[in-house]
This record gives sequence, C-alpha cells and structure tokens, in this order.
Amino acid sequence: MKKFMALMMAILMLCSITVMATACGDDSIVVYTNAYFAPFEYYTDANTIDGVDVDIMNMVGEKLGKKVVFKNVEFGIIIDEVKKGTMCDVGAAGITITDQRKEKVDFSKPYFTSVQYVIYKDSDATVTDAIQQDGDVSYVLWDNLAGKKIGVQRDTTGDIYVDGEINATKSNPDYGYNGVLYGTGASNIAYESAQMAVSALLSNYVDAVVVDKLPADYLVTNTKGVSAVALYYAGEEGEADFPTMEEYAICVTKGQDDLLAAINAVLTELGEEGINNLVKKHMGMEG
Repeated sequence: MKKFMALMMAILMLCSITVMATACGDDSIVVYTNAYFAPFEYYTDANTIDGVDVDIMNMVGEKLGKKVVFKNVEFGIIIDEVKKGTMCDVGAAGITITDQRKEKVDFSKPYFTSVQYVIYKDSDATVTDAIQQDGDVSYVLWDNLAGKKIGVQRDTTGDIYVDGEINATKSNPDYGYNGVLYGTGASNIAYESAQMAVSALLSNYVDAVVVDKLPADYLVTNTKGVSAVALYYAGEEGEADFPTMEEYAICVTKGQDDLLAAINAVLTELGEEGINNLVKKHMGMEG
C-alpha cells in the first residue's frame, strides 16, 4: 500500500511539473493580464480578450513563431507570477514601471505615457467648480479631493498614488513627506476593477474614482451622469501645476532575453504613431 501511494504521489508530481512546463512551453507564450482595463485589455465576449496589449503580444508571437495564450487574472498577482516564471512568461496589463517592480521582473521599453484622471458625478460641485485649464486639458488638483472617499482599481497606479497621498508622512522613511491628502479625512477604497469603482460612485459609496486617462475616457463615454478630468499636483510658488503621469511597459520573467528583445523590436516597429493607432482602434475611433 505504501509503495502504491508513493508511486501515485510520484505520478502526480510528474503531471504537475508537466503542466507547469507546458504552460510556458517552447511553442507558446503565456501572458497574464487583467481584462478590465480598456482599451488595453477587455472582453469582447465571454471568452475573448482583446485590446492594445493583446495586439502587441500577438505581433510578438508572430515574430517568434509562437502561439500567444492570454489568461485573465487579478492585477495584483501579475508581477509576482511573472517573477516566478512557472505559469506565465509575460505580464501585459497597462503596467506602470516602478523601481520596486523592476527588482522582480524585466520591463520592455515604455510604450505609452498616461495621466491619472479623476471620474466624478456631474452633480458634484466641489469638483466641477474647481476645474482649471492647462491649454486644452481640463484638470483639478489633488487638493480638491480632500476629505473624499476615493475609489480605485486594486493594485493599479491609481491605487498606489491615492494610498500614498493619503498615508505618506514625513516620519515614514518610505516617504519622507506628507501626502497631499494626509490628515484631510480622505479615504482609499479599492475594487477589483475600474468598472466596479464607477458603479460604487453611481451608488454613492465613493465620491470620486482615480484611474488612468484612457480607461477613464472609456468609462465616461459608456456611463451617464459622470465626467472625468486630469489630476494635477499644485506647483510650488511661481511654478505651474503639473500632471500625475506614468509610463506603461510589458514585463517578462528575468532571463527571458530573447522574448524581451522581440517585445522591444515590436514596440520599436510600431513607434508612437503605431501605438496611438492601436489605441484609436480599440477606442472605436478609427476612420
């Protein structure tokens, strides 16, 4: 009986190793994404993920002669799973480059720069009355979110920014400064998707939602009664206000040099114009 059990355990372990190996095998590239971040990734039906990042990675697959398999997962696990490199090779989900993330994975060249936006109800006079102009860009300051309940998508850059501005203190060595919203009574409420955060806004569970520009544009276009403007920091005395900005890149497991080179080659071939055309395509702005 013991020999039988030992044999069964050995078989199970072998099967497990085989599954892990085939998940990131020589014939395929497994991409972890979070398919609730249009236009970069989104569901077109119950089983199909589309978007800017999907197009980019499919081009990479063509270049390497490999099938690309997309898996929808929680955004917060992508970096750590790519670091492990057992179940996936790539993370592509509008991921912002940070020093902390660079310690775990290798990033491609940046391919898109985004500004954080705040989504608010059209009836919210505390925001609408505070809107300013920077050329053609309408914006409000972080200061204008003081005391508000702010919805975000968990583990995204919006979540990181809002958490930092609420909780950063000079006494904390990780920060060394007081956040703009520190001590104002503002709070950060995280949801699994930006869509859920906007639903919470409509139901008065939060007062505003902070998310990247393009998802904000997409959500506002498809949601009645809400608008979005850029989120800026107030300039120092005599200096202009400036936007809250970030750069997107695709991450790979460290050591996947050929894969990283292929991704960078595709991004170089596309260039800024090519990326912008993909964005327009998935925003329904072609033609």
